[in-house]
Amino acid sequence: MTVQPSSSFKSNTLAIIMGGGAGTRLFPLTKERAKPAVPLGGKYRLVDIPISNCLNSGLRGIYILTQFNSTSLHRHINETYKFDDFTPSFVEILAAQQTPEGSKWYQGTADAVRQNMRYFLEHPAKYFVILSGDQLYRMDYRHMVQQHIDSGAEITIGTIPVNREAASGFGIMLTDEKRHISEFVEKPGDPAVLDTLRIPADLLQSIGHPGNEELFQASMGIYVFNREALEACLDNDLIDFGKNIIPEAIRTRKVMAYIFQGYWEDIGTIRAFFEANLDMADTTPKYSFYAPGGTVYTQPLCLPASVIHSAKMTRAMVSDGCILGDVTLERCVLGIRSIIQSGSTLRNTVMMGGDLYESESEVPVPGVPPIGVGRDCSIEDTIIDKNARIGHGVVISSKKGQGNVDGDGYYIRDGIVVVPKNSVIPDGTKI
Repeated sequence: MTVQPSSSFKSNTLAIIMGGGAGTRLFPLTKERAKPAVPLGGKYRLVDIPISNCLNSGLRGIYILTQFNSTSLHRHINETYKFDDFTPSFVEILAAQQTPEGSKWYQGTADAVRQNMRYFLEHPAKYFVILSGDQLYRMDYRHMVQQHIDSGAEITIGTIPVNREAASGFGIMLTDEKRHISEFVEKPGDPAVLDTLRIPADLLQSIGHPGNEELFQASMGIYVFNREALEACLDNDLIDFGKNIIPEAIRTRKVMAYIFQGYWEDIGTIRAFFEANLDMADTTPKYSFYAPGGTVYTQPLCLPASVIHSAKMTRAMVSDGCILGDVTLERCVLGIRSIIQSGSTLRNTVMMGGDLYESESEVPVPGVPPIGVGRDCSIEDTIIDKNARIGHGVVISSKKGQGNVDGDGYYIRDGIVVVPKNSVIPDGTKI
């Protein structure tokens, strides 16, 4: 079912995207950039997902709250999301700043919104949609806002059904058959407690599941607030929505659940990021950039078509401007301007490409490999960040069950080798 926005939908609803987290679990991809600025799917950034969801939902007033390593994120937003002078639309960045009211960094998600409330309240919006900047999913927020209005809710929380195994990693909501939330438990580890949080049989059946299936409603970190509710809920010193604001609001306000049943992934770890990217190269990916009516927007680049001299490729996603020699690719995602020289084999590899082209004569330091992957390399289970320089005859492969390692020009996290941005791996290196 398609929800058509009312004539006042754009002016009544404002989107706020949280982009200020340090992203420590995504290190070293976040060593030099904010988590929402991490490249995704060859040519996109993580932040493009919630922004595109907003634009496809008819939401044209979007604020992005930033803090850590935000330079590249700011540049991407400013160069990507431009609107004409006759359209009341904007994607605006609000960075942490010193003001007469205070000079603290954002202490949490709720504190970030609180510190910028004066900007949000300048608009006549009745509803505020609060989103995360590092999740992979496709949602029409008009459905959620419409349910919020129809149910008379003061706050609506996006939830997704998860099984028992996954439930302990989320904040779990207990609702009745009408989706009214009565309890919230953060990452329940006690099986007895978890037993009390199962989705009721009638509600399961109403969303198309067997009544006896064991599922739980996990918070997606997506919220719709009425204007008055947001002001009142932030009139305190509580710093986080999930840990503080929501549990308190459940006791005093009408808080409802919006149950989402599509694909959703919290890109919080190296493993989650790695698997989500490689899945896009599969025959039937869980998240597809080719969904009708679900355009994902990003910075438009004037790049030439990719050149492939001779290659054997199985399940490979190749972005614009790549130059590939006689190579073998098996389940790989190649970002813009990826260069791989002949004789090299990449398996289960995410390569983010480069920000520029260069010849061997233009390499800044003599003896350092040019940007890209050299000849006769064997690379497996690896993330190669932007502008990495990998020499000839390099072998990279992570051992199963290997712990975290901080190496010379590389890291191992979650069993994945990560070659950070601008790193140099000399000829003949074996990792």
